[in-house]
Amino acid sequence: MAIKQYKPTSPGRRIMSVTDYSVLSKKTKAPRSLIARKFGRAGRNNQGKITVRHHGGGHRYKVREVDFARQKMNIEASIKTLEYDPARSAFISLVAYKDGEKRYILAPDGLRVGHTILTAPRTDVKVGNRMMLKNIPVGAYVHNIQIDKTGGGQIARSAGAYAIIQASEGDSVLLKMPSGEIRRVSGDAYATIGQVSNVDWMYVRIGKAGRTRHMGIRPTVRGKVMNPVDHPHGGGEGHNPIGLKYPKTPWGKHALGVKTRNPKKASSKFIVQRRK
Repeated sequence: MAIKQYKPTSPGRRIMSVTDYSVLSKKTKAPRSLIARKFGRAGRNNQGKITVRHHGGGHRYKVREVDFARQKMNIEASIKTLEYDPARSAFISLVAYKDGEKRYILAPDGLRVGHTILTAPRTDVKVGNRMMLKNIPVGAYVHNIQIDKTGGGQIARSAGAYAIIQASEGDSVLLKMPSGEIRRVSGDAYATIGQVSNVDWMYVRIGKAGRTRHMGIRPTVRGKVMNPVDHPHGGGEGHNPIGLKYPKTPWGKHALGVKTRNPKKASSKFIVQRRK
């Protein structure tokens, strides 16, 4: 994919860039059964308390129901469209199975309208095909990876993401995650061949504050410009360093360099090498 820039007709336009959507299918109409309304929680939990700050507002949009599991085994599907999805950074594709059912899937980079894909325990190593990790050759790029064998794909689903198969050890496979971490995953888990589409998404420049508000992101205010009653970093005349032993959250806890992963959790034992 490419990045599109406009003439600098305003200060915001001068540095703004957008994804070039000319590669997508024209005049597509999604099946009504695959669309649902999205009701934003604005960072609040079921008690109405803010648990994630700086969320809220944003443009209303409808969610496309993407099939992350792709559990229709040994049934070929053809790619009908390549579409934009307002709920995610990657593109999606509408696929039609030979039995007549239609579903949305994450579109890998290089997948085109008219291509055929297949989900099976072992199949051709071709972009878009989905199979067990133990049957995929070492060095292959994979995405939409299952953590356990019961649910859908959970790893490497955003634009341009991929994991690399490092080795196969018995019933498990070593994966190099997008973060650089090397993790052991069950060889019976499924993954899709290839890299997620819209690879250049990371190079898009927002350009102006209003565009982030459309995305549902509210302003983030630095603690050092607040008053002491509002933040541990606040107070003082003019620009001052935070003047503390360590950076703190608004509630006085460590803000940087803190290990957040619980070593007692079952998933920690599958980490072979942590990210740098």
